[in-house]
Parts: sequence; structure tokens; C-alpha cells
Amino acid sequence: MPIADVSPDVRLAYDTFGDPGDPAVLLVMGFGAQLLAWDEGFCRALADRGRYVVRYDNRDCGLSTRFDDRPVDLVRFIGAVSSGDVAGALAMVPYTLADMADDGLGLLTALGIERAHVVGASMGGMIAQVMAIAHPERVLTLTSMMSSTGEPEYGQATREAQAVLFRGRPADREGYVAAAERDMVWASRRYGDPAALRALAAASYDRAYYPAGIGRQLGAMVLGGSRADALRELAVPTLVIHGLDDTLIAPSGGERTAELVPGAKLLLVPDMGHDRPRELWPELIEALAAHTAAQVH
Repeated sequence: MPIADVSPDVRLAYDTFGDPGDPAVLLVMGFGAQLLAWDEGFCRALADRGRYVVRYDNRDCGLSTRFDDRPVDLVRFIGAVSSGDVAGALAMVPYTLADMADDGLGLLTALGIERAHVVGASMGGMIAQVMAIAHPERVLTLTSMMSSTGEPEYGQATREAQAVLFRGRPADREGYVAAAERDMVWASRRYGDPAALRALAAASYDRAYYPAGIGRQLGAMVLGGSRADALRELAVPTLVIHGLDDTLIAPSGGERTAELVPGAKLLLVPDMGHDRPRELWPELIEALAAHTAAQVH
């Protein structure tokens, strides 16, 4: 697995698919998930459409740089946020979504890619939005998938989904893999696959089990604030994709994103939850291929 130095303090593990001469598509993964969550088959299918696909581990995840010297107590952090102690919560978190966005752009620089189509899922969608807002000259197109705007009144999780998100998994491999089935709470009701969830959990555990990074990533996400005003001014061609079955980030998060970004296209996908079921890959790949065919001159 190649590793790139993207800043003096951060190294990112990454993977590529396709011809480096083709237009680059940077895939940004979400909260606590390794690059494996962008399924290899999905990446290859997109590469087969003439794209140079790059997937990577965010900082504090997988094989990328870990911030072990800044532990975050999730119970204390959630308590501070819930009580409105924003200053106290901020003091616990060592980096922001903007830092994570800089990581992705730094990876492109390390790979010699000046501009790329950026596709982010969930927290990765938030990171991708920040990339486009802060450095539109680097982002050919933006795709925000199953994500939101940072406004608390949009994209709210159900109580059941939120409970699963904040409930830790067992530390042993067998328990960790079995607990992955809890994620069915936000999966597609029609295509949700417990066996696939267990397989991804097993592969992730074996590759890089590292629960300590979750608290810091959560802090960056929760304290990211609203991007509404900046999204209203965004001039990057934008596609918003959201599953109608999503209970972790409700479809209103995607609808609001598309409402704010001038000229954004909205694709609401029936039978898709907070996941990318294999049965829906053809529709998703077609949408991404069409959107990333647009070049900005």
C-alpha cells in the first residue's frame, strides 16, 4: 500500500485504479471508515469509464497518520457539546474538517494532480465540500453523497441510527465483526447485506484496527459548523446523491445541499440507505461518469 507525505505532520495511505492520464477522481471516505469502504469493484467500475480513481485513508484511520498524543474522551466530548460548552469541546479536538480537506488536496499534489473531480461520502462529503469551498481551483466537480451542510436542522439521524453510531464495538475480532450487523439500521431496506457488512468489518479489522481515531474525527465533524453561506457562493459544478432509505443522515441533508449550491443536480436514489449497495452500482457509476465528464476550463 503506497503512502504519501501530504504535509509535514501527515502521511496518507492510498490506492489508485485506472490510467493516470485519465481525469482524476478523488474518493473521500466518511467517519471512521477506511479506504476499503470504497469497494474495489466500485472503484474499478468507475476506472473502466475512463477515470483515474484515487481512494485513501483519512488521517486517524487505516494506515494513515494517527494522532495518538491527543486522545479524545468521547463521553466528555459529547457531554460538552450537549451542554453547549463549545470552547471546551474545541479544546479536546486537535484538528478540523479544513485540515482533513487539506490532507486530500495534499495527496493530489503529491501525486502530481493539479485538479480532480472530488467525490465524498457522509463525513467525506463534508470534507469534499470544504475542499471545493476553500480551493475551487483544485476541484473540477464536486459530488456530495449521503452528506449534509453542517446545519443541525437538516440531515438528522434517527435515534436508533445515532445510538448505533455512538455505541462502541467489541475489541476482539469475533465480536467486532459480529457487531457490524448493527449497521443494518441505516442500510438499504431492500439490498442491505449483513454478510457484506461482516466481510468489510473483518477486512478492516485485519488491515488496521484503530478505534482511538474515531473520537477525533467525530470532533472535527461535529464542530465543523454550518457551510450554508459558503455553499450559496460555490461555483463548482455539483452533484448531490442521497439515498431515500438513509436514517443516519436523512435525505433532507442532501436536499438542502442541492438547494444551496447554485445549479446543483440532485439525485435521490430509492432503495439506497447510508450505503452503496452493489445492486445500485450501475446507477451510481453512470451518474458519476456523466457528472465527471464535465470539464471546467
